[in-house]
Amino acid sequence: ATTMTVAWNQVSGNNAIVYYGTSDFGTDWTQYPLQKSVDRAVTYRGMQNTFARLSGLQANTAYYFVIKDSEGTSQRFWFKTAPNSQDERLSIIAGGDSRNNRDARQNANLLVSKLRPHLVAFGGDYTSSDTDSQWSDWFDDWQLTIASDGKMTPIIATRGNHESNNTVIVNLFDVPHPEAYFGLTFADGLLRTYTLNSEIVVSGSQGDWLVSDMAAHGHVVWKMAQYHRPIRPHTSGKSNQNDQYLAWALPFYEYGMNLIVE
Repeated sequence: ATTMTVAWNQVSGNNAIVYYGTSDFGTDWTQYPLQKSVDRAVTYRGMQNTFARLSGLQANTAYYFVIKDSEGTSQRFWFKTAPNSQDERLSIIAGGDSRNNRDARQNANLLVSKLRPHLVAFGGDYTSSDTDSQWSDWFDDWQLTIASDGKMTPIIATRGNHESNNTVIVNLFDVPHPEAYFGLTFADGLLRTYTLNSEIVVSGSQGDWLVSDMAAHGHVVWKMAQYHRPIRPHTSGKSNQNDQYLAWALPFYEYGMNLIVE
């Protein structure tokens, strides 16, 4: 409702600044009343991943923006912040495992551009081998989520087993925790999402955080969790995740988790 991170690959040029506002001035960067410099840039997976964290935004509001650097100005994009009232609807697309079928991945991304949800909750396994070229392809395909009028859809990123370490998620998506687990509350307590990391120790600090956070958010109407490995896989070729059952499923039950996406 009040924050958004704008992320891009800085292919060339320097001194990039995001110019933005609630009125659409196209690509005329001089007309936008607000601006934000880069908060973080990291060279990783063959890209210069660049992040500008916008804050103090108005809820349920369209923001138009361009990125200007030493070489020119981007096309005009826009996003809409989430509502900050429990009386407003929320729309979420959740899923993952985009690694093996690029045609299906592209079609799914096009569907996002048409359905225009508030966000995509992505459950991990973006690529099959976690290589530079595969990630370049993945982000090229992600551009298909941009609607024909330039509307962009935010993503909440989860680590899967095909991401080799937590750094992948931190450096490509700027997630707010170095071990890639965190919670976000939407719509004035209508929904709290829990993004968990099934690729590290599920108990310990992560499990303790989950229990304390769910206990502290008993006032939230709906609770939703996303993580990659299913606790009880529906195939004999994969083993049951008993550690996750003890560390996560029991607190889910005790503190009223409403929906999980595995």
